[in-house]
Amino acid sequence: MIDGVVVKKIVKHSDDRGFFAELVRDDDHILERFGQASWSMSYPGVIKAFHYHEKQDDLWFFPSGHAQVVLYDLRKGSSTKGETNVFYMGENNPILLLIPKGVAHGYRVLGPNPATIIYFTTESYNRENPDEKRIPWNDKEIGFNWETANR
Repeated sequence: MIDGVVVKKIVKHSDDRGFFAELVRDDDHILERFGQASWSMSYPGVIKAFHYHEKQDDLWFFPSGHAQVVLYDLRKGSSTKGETNVFYMGENNPILLLIPKGVAHGYRVLGPNPATIIYFTTESYNRENPDEKRIPWNDKEIGFNWETANR
């Protein structure tokens, strides 16, 4: 796994009324600090990739829908530089995924329904000087094939 990436399995406590689940707690020691929480939805088939940050870590959670999440380590000096990780996240696999600064990340919505993402960052978004570095979804260096391989 890419150095610094953390995966936390989410535990659902269910009863006849529904369910409750804790996403992130201060005693999980996942985020160095808390900056912002955000919520987004993407339609089926949408690819949102790639970008990375120089200052902030991201913590992603998909409470509904399904997503193929791709990470690529860009960090100079990292023992996992150039490594790619793929995670399948969503309502059937409720996990938290910590994405360290310097690791490019993106996702593709899978299935017939939209996917919702809730994400936490260690820094608040700065409109005047955004910590968002963009890389095309089909970047040759990353070389990720976003198509589903039917078997």
